[in-house]
Amino acid sequence: MTDRVTYHGKSAKGEDMTTGHHNYASLSRHAFEQPERFWGGVAERLNWTRKWDQVVGEGQGPIPRWFGGGQINACYNCVDRHVEQGFGEDTALIYESPVTGTSRQLSFRELRDATARLGGAMRQQGVTLGDRVLIYMPNSPEAVIAMLACARIGAIHSVVFGGFAARELAARIDDATPKLILAASCGIEGAKILPYQPILDEACTISAHQPDGTIYWQREQHQADLTGARAMDWVTELAAAEPVACEPVDATHPLYILYTSGTTGQPKGIVRDTGGYLVALSWTMEGLYNCPPGETYWAASDVGWVVGHSYIVYGPLLNRNATVIFEGKPVGTPDAGIFWQIMAKHKVRSFFTAPTAIRAIKQVDPDGDLAAGEDLSALQAVYLAGERTDPSTLEWIEILLGKPVVDHWWQTETGWAICGNPLGVEPLPVKPGSTSVPMPGWQIECLDEQGNPVAANETGAIVARLPLPPGAAPTLWNAEERYVEAYLERYAGYYLSGDAGFIDEDGFVYVMTRTDDVINVAGHRLSSSAMEEVLAANPAVAECAVVGVHDELKGQIPAGFVVLKAGVGATVEELCAELVQDVRREIGPVAAFKRVHLVSKLPKTRSGKILRRNIRQIADGEEPKVPATIEDLSVLDEYLQLFEKREEKS
Repeated sequence: MTDRVTYHGKSAKGEDMTTGHHNYASLSRHAFEQPERFWGGVAERLNWTRKWDQVVGEGQGPIPRWFGGGQINACYNCVDRHVEQGFGEDTALIYESPVTGTSRQLSFRELRDATARLGGAMRQQGVTLGDRVLIYMPNSPEAVIAMLACARIGAIHSVVFGGFAARELAARIDDATPKLILAASCGIEGAKILPYQPILDEACTISAHQPDGTIYWQREQHQADLTGARAMDWVTELAAAEPVACEPVDATHPLYILYTSGTTGQPKGIVRDTGGYLVALSWTMEGLYNCPPGETYWAASDVGWVVGHSYIVYGPLLNRNATVIFEGKPVGTPDAGIFWQIMAKHKVRSFFTAPTAIRAIKQVDPDGDLAAGEDLSALQAVYLAGERTDPSTLEWIEILLGKPVVDHWWQTETGWAICGNPLGVEPLPVKPGSTSVPMPGWQIECLDEQGNPVAANETGAIVARLPLPPGAAPTLWNAEERYVEAYLERYAGYYLSGDAGFIDEDGFVYVMTRTDDVINVAGHRLSSSAMEEVLAANPAVAECAVVGVHDELKGQIPAGFVVLKAGVGATVEELCAELVQDVRREIGPVAAFKRVHLVSKLPKTRSGKILRRNIRQIADGEEPKVPATIEDLSVLDEYLQLFEKREEKS
């Protein structure tokens, strides 16, 4: 990299764009009134090969392109520059894998050398600027190295969960047309070893596009067969490769494609620009997550999700934070105390997980006994996202840890938080049930069916006024028209989030449900989340879901599905009657809430989102359209049996 422009985190007038003397109101106002100056000031914290011509400019459609004319490299900013600045021996990656009994750490220098070698190995396989590389790995340092090595040489990576089904994998191969695959030989799902090679081989048999080959990181639990012409060994290829330097790319160059399930069954490839994404993440690490350089950050997610991209890999490393990579589950590997043990061991300052993980811990260890005795003095706050955080879960974890808990809201499409509590700028009051306030650059409104703003505390479709801030996806891979149809056509001048909720008189946003999860009872539009909030407040309930099922008279009526905490003593009849009365008291008779089903588990995606649509489809006698990201397909059998029995009785 030559002719690098180096800045030091201040705007031209010396204002700190991240924390400093700004309070939330002035920071938000500044970002709204002067986006070029605000985001330009943040961008000056990064190292650019060539400075941008303009901070924000016209895109191909309504979504703007950020830092046009600028050139930058994500791997350089996440790794190499820290080594050059004297932090090479600082810890970059902390790997904790209770499923294999493995713990290890990599310094920034070791991470730089590994990415340079892998980048060289990919170059030897003919991968060049703009080529796609598919990554099929479990949570591991090698997955992070693979992502950064792609960024290093300007290749566009597309991470797919290790263990993802062959047919879904084939659809992604055909859409992204990767030149090369980087894979692990296996993954570990609980106590099971899952070989990846048979899945990859089947996917390549199904797909029309054929990658040139696969480099396998061989794990001792199971090894891939490398006798085939297109299978290569990770260690061998890296040893034979010459290290490569970072390749500058345009700020608008795609850093990655991340697939998310679409309503049509065809996966949507979310495209992420390099420059704007790095700038947005740079602001969040201190402004939102209050995690200064040198501290330890842990997002208990998976690299296959957007949280893993943003806050296992790019965000923390960009900010010179040690980042924890966890291969395991919040319970059962080995127990519900594993989160607290890892936080204490590595002095984690900021911790990010899904509400469903906290609910799983609460179900197994309702009194939080496994957290007792762990030194969590370094922990400053817990951040929850991925599924709405009900107030009872927020209160439980807040009391247990004695730390602030931030419920914040964002999407795969946005790449970072739309709303949150900016603890690094100004801690705002916690309002249980609210995702707090819009982050800088996000202008959030609630609209009715006709596109008119609703009054404070009235439910509507949550939208973001255009233009969107940096980091948000500018398009879909090979599907620009589909992007416009999915997000921009419904309300002119707005991005459609697909979520429904309300904004209170103080500007705090309450994301209550997906718009297609609103229950219409005899013309009354009711939020499933509001009823779930009531159910979850019962001390016997670990987690729950409410869906609207078909009713001949009222159109829909709500049905509750409840998982109990361990050791609950009440009878089924008593508890169900109590829950029905709770909802009728808090929501009112208009909800027509009369049905509660006790279940052992809720069906979820691997990121923890409850599959309410699948529950509703089964209840209505439809064939469930199950997403490929479902965590455990067998969970749906309980629901099929539940409603078969109900039909038999009726």
